[in-house]
Amino acid sequence: MKDAVADESAAQPGDGALPGLLARVLLATVPVLSLGLLGGLPSLVIAWRRGTRADWLTALVFTAAMVGWWFQLALTPVETEGWQAGADFLLVAFSTAGAAVHCLSVKRQPADPR
Repeated sequence: MKDAVADESAAQPGDGALPGLLARVLLATVPVLSLGLLGGLPSLVIAWRRGTRADWLTALVFTAAMVGWWFQLALTPVETEGWQAGADFLLVAFSTAGAAVHCLSVKRQPADPR
């Protein structure tokens, strides 16, 4: 009896689960609408909900790209050419499209057999 109550209280609904499809679609629009300035937010939400090492690593990568985009935005002159313009484009594309695609393509984890 005591073990059953402990198992039920440990497996609360929503713990470690992905948000629903509608929530992920709305979450994927955040980097698109902000042009990558908030590109790390969807992966941080997914990492917070699921908590796996791979999710936290992905959140770290997208957050680093987002911070790099902030520095690029602050330090690059308006009229740039060459490698600076290319780096700016890559950071914007990765922070925008990469974060949105990642949010939409995350799969549910298989059930943990205990």
